[in-house]
Amino acid sequence: MDLDAVHDVNSFSDQTMMPVHNNILEENMPYEAAFSYDELFPSLPENEVKPEAPSVDMGQWTQKMKLKSSVITQVFRVPVEERKFRDMNSQRFGEQGEQAKICSDIMQKTGAHIEISSSKDQSLTILVTGKEEAVLKARRLIVKELQTQAVVAIPIPKEHHRYILGKGGKKLTDLELSTATKISVPRPDENSDLIRISGTKEGIDRARHEIQLISDEQSKLAFERLSILKMYHPFIFGPFNETLNQIINETGARVNIPPTSVMKDELTIAGEKEAVAQAKAKILEIYEERKKNCQHVSVEVPKNQHKYIIGPRGQTIQEILQETGVSVEMPPPDVQSDTITLRGEQAKLGPALTLVYSKANSVKTEHLDVPSWLHKYIIGKKGANIKHTTQDLSK
Repeated sequence: MDLDAVHDVNSFSDQTMMPVHNNILEENMPYEAAFSYDELFPSLPENEVKPEAPSVDMGQWTQKMKLKSSVITQVFRVPVEERKFRDMNSQRFGEQGEQAKICSDIMQKTGAHIEISSSKDQSLTILVTGKEEAVLKARRLIVKELQTQAVVAIPIPKEHHRYILGKGGKKLTDLELSTATKISVPRPDENSDLIRISGTKEGIDRARHEIQLISDEQSKLAFERLSILKMYHPFIFGPFNETLNQIINETGARVNIPPTSVMKDELTIAGEKEAVAQAKAKILEIYEERKKNCQHVSVEVPKNQHKYIIGPRGQTIQEILQETGVSVEMPPPDVQSDTITLRGEQAKLGPALTLVYSKANSVKTEHLDVPSWLHKYIIGKKGANIKHTTQDLSK
């Protein structure tokens, strides 16, 4: 199996005109069946004698069906700036590279099947297939070995640690698998309440959200749950979390909002009773105002250009929100959709749309056919020539 096949990503065309349409999905559309039930399943003649059907062991079929349904596939992306191995000289030419060896070892350890493709901007798309437990373990190992890691420490009251661990540590283990992180909880005899999380930024955000939620539920202080539609969360966060931080600083309450990758509407507020009430009022004010005044428009942008709209670690989307007050909703990386939704005040959608098109067209890709024997000279020793070329070019 080619563990590092190059994925041929179509370059973005020079055309800047893209179709724009409002309300892509029409609600309450009647469903019309192509065929009637009687056409698909005609009745049998009443007097016809049929031979006795052989008996079938349904248990075997059930087992096969269960086995088939237990196989899942996860697709995720590693941006170029978060890759541990960026020099591709040994992986495509000559001996198998370190990255390929790591993936081979992970497949042997977990039983999952791994495929990796590298796009022209050197980001990785990784597809993992197998039983759910094997896929989750493989993803965690892949993230640990191939993606740069960060570490954060969050203070959680000591008396809440047992609820995070769960019976026999199962809840903690499940959380590590689902977020592809490593979570360290202090031992009971340690004089520390800091829980450390290591992993990618996305994984850390998800793990921190779940841990904080468990802790808040156990808190003796006031605790409030609010159902706020996910599409309005960016306005409560504000650009670069400015609005959320202002609410926290002004009220003293702790507000826990699911990160972008977690598709949940519910957010929580914890703290002193008066602080929680104040924070709740501020959040609901933003929510009601946005529900009343927000419009949305959907545009089609080729999937391979989405990363230029998102920007490194979501920087560009935050800049658009800061400059125009319009949120940009991107489809998940593992969903093959070109549709991007802009949400905000009617008068501000136009300027935001212009920025989105500008960012999408900000980077062009070209494909060059170069004989394989020249590749090593282009790359240079330890990638020196490639690095020199890219550093000399403006980005």
